Amino acid sequence: MTTDNSAPVSGSIMVVGGGISGLTTALEAAEVGYEVFLVEKEASLGGRVSQLKHYFPKLCPPTCGLEINYRRIKDNKHIKVLTMTEVQNVDGSPGDYTVTVKTAPRYVNENCTACGECAKVCETEISNEFNFGMDRRKAAYLPHNMAFPMRYVMDPSMSTDDRDKVKQACKYDAVDFDMEEKTIDLKVGAIVWNTGWKPYDATRIDNLGFGRYQNVVTNMMLERLASLNGPTQGKIVRPSDDKAPETIAFAQCAGSRDENHLPYCSYICCMASLKHATYLREQYPDAKIYIYYIDLRTPGLKYERFYAKLKEDKNIFFVKGKVAEVSEEDGTGNINLVAEDTISGDKIRQTVDLLVLATGMQPTAAVDKPAADLTFDADGFIVNDFSKGGMFAAGCANKPADVVTSNQNATGMALKAIQTLVRR
Repeated sequence: MTTDNSAPVSGSIMVVGGGISGLTTALEAAEVGYEVFLVEKEASLGGRVSQLKHYFPKLCPPTCGLEINYRRIKDNKHIKVLTMTEVQNVDGSPGDYTVTVKTAPRYVNENCTACGECAKVCETEISNEFNFGMDRRKAAYLPHNMAFPMRYVMDPSMSTDDRDKVKQACKYDAVDFDMEEKTIDLKVGAIVWNTGWKPYDATRIDNLGFGRYQNVVTNMMLERLASLNGPTQGKIVRPSDDKAPETIAFAQCAGSRDENHLPYCSYICCMASLKHATYLREQYPDAKIYIYYIDLRTPGLKYERFYAKLKEDKNIFFVKGKVAEVSEEDGTGNINLVAEDTISGDKIRQTVDLLVLATGMQPTAAVDKPAADLTFDADGFIVNDFSKGGMFAAGCANKPADVVTSNQNATGMALKAIQTLVRR
């Protein structure tokens, strides 16, 4: 490490991003005594994991991993959590950074008990982005049932009448529409970027029909449909008519391994579709499930066994071939797809009730590049420069990864951040 030993060293670490890897990074550093600023742009911690029904390797619900981490955060005086906050600028060098952060107003203070009385009287509705716009929620809302902090948010679009109603409904004087945006500077010695990933924008994949046909959904939308706190309370149904799907197709590598979109493999998509097949099988024992793939990648013995078990299901069909065309059947909402079976050479034409696109993960930093002296690869992932030190990327900000790999990586980057603060 090339840190100048004559420069002052801050004893604080900033973790940018409060998803599962950000939580791990923050806790690993704080539990050995370092002050940590945990910065999250959303109104709650939890990241993508909070949107899942189950996650590998144990197929746990999000509560399994998040609740214990939230408890550890609450019990640790070294962690300062800043939600609805984004990094505006980073100046300085390893050991001595000045980070400017901007916090948007929540319009709800710490008196909030999450009683929900504000939502009962609010009539203004907004798109529910937590469910990828598949339903709507009140403009007075709790981000989700595992929110941390467990505190409501008042959307700025709320009508004047509703603002008066929610203030009157709150028994705890928690609603404060006089809150303003705040910008502050924080001194830290190291920064770990855990900015995570976004589902690739499937509307950009012209030939697969997303955005044109209601019964073409993405893998993350299916995850929300299957979740008890999702738009259908866990029932997987077709968006067009709430019908129980009898035939479901998965189009793997939807936008991944494609020079026109994401040229790399997103690592998690194959296992996600295999997991989704189990969701469907639990609800619909006789449904027929077709998985169209280029290569099925199941990294590790446990994942390979999971795949092997699904291959025993006589109603799950694996087709080695990429979905090339998608259209909608007149009058039914069913989806017609065309693919080529690369083993037989035959062109396949099939009609299904529901098509699920296994869209890949795009690093958030590729879409919203941090204002800091970082190195990025061609795909927008942050490249770690260990010789320079000071700033590091963990989890899916650094590479496509599952939860286990992200957490292992986050632990390592917490150690790298600590090393920046320790003078030799």
